[in-house]
Amino acid sequence: MKYNDEKIKYYLNNILTIPSPSGFTEKVMDYIKEELYILNVPYSVTNKGAVVVTLEGKNKDYERAFSAHIDTLGAMVKSIKSNGCVSFLPIGGFMMNSIEGENCTIENLYDKKITGTVQSTKPSVHISGDEARELKRTPENMEIVLDEKVFSKEDTKNLGIEVGDFIYFNTRTVFTPNGFIKSRYLDDKASAAILLYAIKYLVENSIELPYTTSFFISNYEEVGHGASAALPKNTKEFISVDMGAPGLDQNSSEYAVCICAKDSSGPYDLELRKKLVSICNKNTIPYKIDIYPYYGSDASAALRAGWDIKTALIGTGVFASHGYERTHMDGILATLDLIIKYCQAE
Repeated sequence: MKYNDEKIKYYLNNILTIPSPSGFTEKVMDYIKEELYILNVPYSVTNKGAVVVTLEGKNKDYERAFSAHIDTLGAMVKSIKSNGCVSFLPIGGFMMNSIEGENCTIENLYDKKITGTVQSTKPSVHISGDEARELKRTPENMEIVLDEKVFSKEDTKNLGIEVGDFIYFNTRTVFTPNGFIKSRYLDDKASAAILLYAIKYLVENSIELPYTTSFFISNYEEVGHGASAALPKNTKEFISVDMGAPGLDQNSSEYAVCICAKDSSGPYDLELRKKLVSICNKNTIPYKIDIYPYYGSDASAALRAGWDIKTALIGTGVFASHGYERTHMDGILATLDLIIKYCQAE
């Protein structure tokens, strides 16, 4: 059966619309649960808030698991400055220049939202000249200018903003007619949409699985401990569905599923990689093998936590990762196809 492109886009657009920096994922998890309820698919929730769907297969002793993470980059209020602007620190690893000039929202503990813009402390060349151009983009040299008439620390505090409030950035999501998707947080919401659709496809088509297979939607990957706990106890193969990283001297592509041979946590399991490549070749799924020197995944976290599992890392190629990102439906569909075919492989 042909995959439904529009349904995948529907899931992805909805997921991208719900802000979810690490530590602030309850609302997007509620959306995932709502879609699973519509599909009549049972799930469990870990103590940390991850959602786990388990589909029973013939072999219940040797289980497989896929993961995708729903948490994203973001920021948190560090202090309120004397001029009423907000000082912040990042959640996750991104370059400050990638958010300069971006619209954002601060949400306090009581769900009040205040919008603003991320700027450097010297945002105008008409005032600061070369000093504005040469200013190092670090958290100390950045601030959020609120869309409010504030002139002092007290003015801003009176809006309800406090230290520790979460900050999320405008995603600027665009679906082009020729298949490109541009947005913040395609890492890893593209994969979350893929897994949600994979669950729907497997269930609605009553596909028999040779092994019990789980889908782990984690919520703390960007800060390093997303899948470090609470995997199904019989998990033997764990495939993190995250992203490939096309760029200078890389082999990855936005138009293929990318299979990671090694990242900063070390090589992924060779046997699993061979199996993934074999499935791609057998089913003419476009794929690329690559190495990422500055990268870790939920699979990395699970291994560090001591799980005795074989791991792999796959995903659609995402250009300009941790910035304003881009991928293509070709890569999303190739990733989905590999997952579906792997689920059915002995």
